[in-house]
Amino acid sequence: MSSIFAKPCQFIAGAASIESLPPIGQPEIAFIGRSNAGKSSLINALIGQKSLVRTSKHPGHTQQLNFFLLGERLMLVDMPGYGFAKVSKQKKGEWDGLIRHYLCGRPTLRRACVLVDARRGVLPVDEEFMELLDEAAVSFQIVLTKADTLKPQELSNILQSVNKTIESHPAAHPLAVATSALTGLGMETLHEQLAPFAA
Repeated sequence: MSSIFAKPCQFIAGAASIESLPPIGQPEIAFIGRSNAGKSSLINALIGQKSLVRTSKHPGHTQQLNFFLLGERLMLVDMPGYGFAKVSKQKKGEWDGLIRHYLCGRPTLRRACVLVDARRGVLPVDEEFMELLDEAAVSFQIVLTKADTLKPQELSNILQSVNKTIESHPAAHPLAVATSALTGLGMETLHEQLAPFAA
């Protein structure tokens, strides 16, 4: 494990509105994806803690931007999922506005990790979100989650498809990472990719 990801990590703040975003500070890595893509589980696996970030089997569990400070040098941001969630249209609109404001206007945001469920691949709602990141010139990296549920050939096919998606998005990092929060697959690669952003 990269030395920064072995450091203590603690919850700093939860922001349900633009006004409640924490002050600008350390470099930030945001984790975003469809509802129930496994964002919270991935963050827990990334830092080697099982329950720092609360997880749920129900889509829409994360209802604010949650900020976690890693080793006093890097902020990890767990974001509400986009797409399906059992919430009102008003609440969904508030989330969308908050997410867009954060991603397009946060000067300390260094990268967005766009999580894609490996069992489903890139869907139109993912493409739409990636186009937003392209327009905002926000560097993003596609991270496949739940890769342990696929057979090797299935995973290889999904990665080929994702690589084609990457080619059409100028803000996308050229390397997609297949991960599993259950087995630890891909965590070392993600550590290597994200550690250089630490202050």
